[in-house]
Amino acid sequence: MQNNNISLVSIITVVYNGEKYLEQTIKSVINQTYKNIEYIIIDGGSTDGTLDIIKKYEEHITYWVSEADKGLYDAMNKGIKIAKGELIGMINSDDWYELDAVKTMVNAYEKYPNKSIFHADRYDVHEDGNRTIKKFHPSVFKFKYYGMTYNHPSMFITKTEYNEHLYSLEFRSHSDYKFVLEAFTKDKNKFYYIDKAIVNYRLDGVSANMPRIISSIDVYKIRRSVGMNIFESIFSFFLMCMVTVTSPIKGLFK
Repeated sequence: MQNNNISLVSIITVVYNGEKYLEQTIKSVINQTYKNIEYIIIDGGSTDGTLDIIKKYEEHITYWVSEADKGLYDAMNKGIKIAKGELIGMINSDDWYELDAVKTMVNAYEKYPNKSIFHADRYDVHEDGNRTIKKFHPSVFKFKYYGMTYNHPSMFITKTEYNEHLYSLEFRSHSDYKFVLEAFTKDKNKFYYIDKAIVNYRLDGVSANMPRIISSIDVYKIRRSVGMNIFESIFSFFLMCMVTVTSPIKGLFK
């Protein structure tokens, strides 16, 4: 899948017992209109039919491994360390890309080489199969004090940026928020937004099933770890709690 005359892009899929949707994910990568892709699959030691699916498409996969890991973010970090591409995308094993996703992001990367985090919109896929678009919300207030406004599954991030920091293993489901908040706090100008949905995201992830109070505590710790002061962090914690139980306030953050 490689042509050395154009930018090499690394795509990483992390999977564990993902036989239900993995084939769709793989096809969405290998059928991209952009062809200079190295495809990396990090499997956590699956016991279902996942490995059979990986082997079926082995000729299209640059590197894959199946071994125990310390969870989602550990597996993501493994893939990043292996990746040789200038630009790195993450596609989970139950999601899939639009077929021009990589081309769209490479065009932006080559036009704006001073940027290091490229992001876009996503399609949320509901249990009945219907899709609704999830737009990036540009509010800095909402991002800093309420929660993730960037669509992490849409992100393509430079290898240079990942060389500066990886995903924390301290948090069960919010290390993507920590990564993005940390990058934003250091230099908000490194982000570039493409007004287009490039990825399909199934709404059944770990964070969706986590109790809100545990989630709020984790995010409080994240804000403190990136340098937000205790007053900002406490304000954010109570804001999240209020939004959870108060419908009129919740409406302000949609």
